[in-house]
Amino acid sequence: MRARSALFDVYGDLLRTRGNQAPVADLVRLLDPVGISAPAVRTAISRIVGEGWLEPVQIGNGRGYRATERGIARLEAARQRIYRLRDRAWDGRWRLVLLDPIRDRRLRDRVHTTLGWMGLAELSDGLWVSPWPQPDLPAYLEREGASAAHTEAGSFTPAERPVAGWDLPALGREYAAWLARVRDDVPPESGDPDRDEFAQRFHLVHEWRKFLFRDPGLPAELLPADFPGFEAATHFHAEADRLRPGAERFVDRILS
Repeated sequence: MRARSALFDVYGDLLRTRGNQAPVADLVRLLDPVGISAPAVRTAISRIVGEGWLEPVQIGNGRGYRATERGIARLEAARQRIYRLRDRAWDGRWRLVLLDPIRDRRLRDRVHTTLGWMGLAELSDGLWVSPWPQPDLPAYLEREGASAAHTEAGSFTPAERPVAGWDLPALGREYAAWLARVRDDVPPESGDPDRDEFAQRFHLVHEWRKFLFRDPGLPAELLPADFPGFEAATHFHAEADRLRPGAERFVDRILS
């Protein structure tokens, strides 16, 4: 587990209802149960601040960090997808994004990664597609200095539907492997039940969050009836709910 990703989990899953901020010392203590060292936490904080996701803030008598407005928006979008809070009905239309060429390789890679995170797939060079509206996309591209044309299409026949832009068989195998692994996992015990449930839930959410970069959240009607992601999601939600009370008590204890 990388410290940078773990910090995003802390802010997106634990601090959302706690002012989106925490002292540095508490961030270190929160990540200790999942094996992240204090130097790694501080290095990751500096990096995330430089990326514009966190900003320094005075908390009590110490220094802390708060999620920026941009960071809060990104974390909330991720939370909506992690917990599948959007009960969306697909209108049968595809949203097409014609991305203008980006010459700078680092910027191009960053934009492509973000488009994938948003749930779009690149059907051909510069042509990206999603079944869902992307209201945040124009503002994101503008911030990055990129540009694109946007349109919609609803005339795809079943054989031509751009669902082929995603490797659903591979994604299904990943979900099945994840489910088998978490079901067989025997979590360690420290003698502190709340700490243990916090660590177990943290790992659960952290591993599940990785699917955000691979699963576009396609409408159910576009997925096979036996798609392993359905069973995996059911297990994730049940375990996350079961472990939440102990995890919340541990967090409150650290932040008190």
